[in-house]
Amino acid sequence: MTTSRAVLFDAVGTLIYAEPSVDEVYEQIGRRFGSRHSLGEIGRRFRSSFAAEEEADRNDPECRTSEEREVRRWQAIVAAVLDDVEDREAAFQELWRHFARPVAWEPYEDAIATIAELSRRGVQIGVASNFDARLGPIIAAHFPKIRSDRVWASSQLGYRKPAVNFFLAAASSFDDRPLFVGDDVVNDFHGARSAGLQALLIDRDSRHPEIAPRISDLRQLLDLR
Repeated sequence: MTTSRAVLFDAVGTLIYAEPSVDEVYEQIGRRFGSRHSLGEIGRRFRSSFAAEEEADRNDPECRTSEEREVRRWQAIVAAVLDDVEDREAAFQELWRHFARPVAWEPYEDAIATIAELSRRGVQIGVASNFDARLGPIIAAHFPKIRSDRVWASSQLGYRKPAVNFFLAAASSFDDRPLFVGDDVVNDFHGARSAGLQALLIDRDSRHPEIAPRISDLRQLLDLR
């Protein structure tokens, strides 16, 4: 792997994770609005509806998006998951506000250490993720060493991963073409490579032994550089 003086990270699943989990939050908020779905049922419904929205986006070859499109995406997901609540819009608003709060997210321990060391070494660091305008304050709260003008949500770039234009737009402000690090094989690894970037898969659960290069802990990135 060629060294680079710039690294772009995916956000969810790479640098941060929801705590409590997405399933738990949907179950808790759903119950307040009258849902009777079990935690397991909510998890199944969430994964199914999220995958359906992903597939719908990929039907657009350019994977275009916007802040409005991201809001509609999550409205559709909430409606599908909490289909037994009477006021789905109110439930959606509650969930939207919850996941806008930095305290709803936890940084991975290896991410904290890696960002700190890359910053100390003078490496340019950025974040580019399929997200919306809520992303900036979340990253700022957990990773203050990452400059706010190098944090990009898909809604702000106008494209979702794995679109080539997503990666090219996010990479354009770096002095050096960045290495992209993420946890999703299609969106992150293959998407970045299709855009001409080097890519590295973070595979904490060793689910993708067929992919190379990959690491199981972000701190391993420091040894590759």
